[in-house]
Amino acid sequence: MNRLMDRDWDHGVVRYPDPAIEVIEPAFEQYILGSAALERLYTGARWTEGPVWFGDGRYLVWSDIPNNRMLRWAEETGTVSVFRTPSNNSNGNTRDKQGRLISCEHGTRRVTRTEHDGRITVLMDQFQGKRLNAPNDVVVHPDGHIWFTDPGYGILVHYEGHKAEFELPTHVYRLNPDSGEATVVTDELEKPNGLCFSPDFSKLYITDTGASHKPGHPRQILVYDVIDNARLDNGRVFCDMGLSMADGIRCDIDGNIWSSAGWAGEGHDGIHVFTPDGQLIGKIHLPEVVSNLCFGGVKRNRLFITASQSVYTIYVETQGVPFP
Repeated sequence: MNRLMDRDWDHGVVRYPDPAIEVIEPAFEQYILGSAALERLYTGARWTEGPVWFGDGRYLVWSDIPNNRMLRWAEETGTVSVFRTPSNNSNGNTRDKQGRLISCEHGTRRVTRTEHDGRITVLMDQFQGKRLNAPNDVVVHPDGHIWFTDPGYGILVHYEGHKAEFELPTHVYRLNPDSGEATVVTDELEKPNGLCFSPDFSKLYITDTGASHKPGHPRQILVYDVIDNARLDNGRVFCDMGLSMADGIRCDIDGNIWSSAGWAGEGHDGIHVFTPDGQLIGKIHLPEVVSNLCFGGVKRNRLFITASQSVYTIYVETQGVPFP
C-alpha cells in the first residue's frame, strides 16, 4: 500500500488516523495520537540535518549542509528564516547545559560552541596534532563533556565541505570543553554517525553508516555501556536496520530509540521506533530519505524530522529525554 502518494503536503487534509503511521507491534499504539498528522514545515533545502530545539525561544534550528547555512523555524509564527550563513557546512547540532549551541562543522573540520553573545568558540579541530576528519553528530553528557562522531563525510567530496585526505581514523570522541582534552571512546565502527544516550545515561547508542561505503556491511545500531561517565565497554548490536540505514537517533523517556531510516525506498524511508530491547514496534513513513530528528515543542512531545530537502513534524504521546 502506498501510504503517501496522494498527499498534498502543503494544502491537503489528512484523514485520521494518519496512514503514514504504521503500528507493527501493539506496544507502539500508546505513543500514537489518533488526531495528530505528519506535517511538512519546510521544503527547499538540499540536505537537511542536525535539528535542535530551542525551548526558550520556541524555535527549531537545523543545517542545510550543501547550501552552507542553518535555518530557523519559529513555532509561534510558522515562518522560516536564515539562522546563520555561512555555517561552515554545519551538520549535527545540540545544546549544552548553559543553553549554548554546539555544532559539528564539515567545512572547517571542527566542533564549535556559539556563546550567548553570538561569538563562536572553537572547542576542537585536531587530535594528536592531526586535523579531524569532519565531525558529524554530537551529544552532551550531564557532566558537561561533549561526545561526537567523526566519520569524515565532509571530506569525501566537495558537496558538503572540502574534499581532502583523511588524517585520522573514524573515531568517536569525548571532549572536555573546558580543558580541550579529548579521548577516543571507540574506534570500532566503519562510519560512526548518529548517537544518543539512554535516559539514565548508562548506555550510548551509535549508528554505523559504513554500509554506504562498504558492500555487505551490516546496517546496524550499536549500543555500549557507559563506564564511569567516561568510557565505553561491552559494545554490541542493538538492532539491525535491514534494508534501511540509520543516521540520526533520539531516545524517549521510556528508553525507546527513534531512528531515522533511509536509502531503502518506499515503505522503508522514515522513522523506525525500537523498544529498549531492540524490537521494532512502529514506523512513520516519509516520502524522502530521513537524516535526523529531535524532540521539541513546549512539552517535548513534538517530533521534528529532517529529511533530504524538507523538515517534518508530528506530535506523539511520549517525550524526549530532558536534559539535566
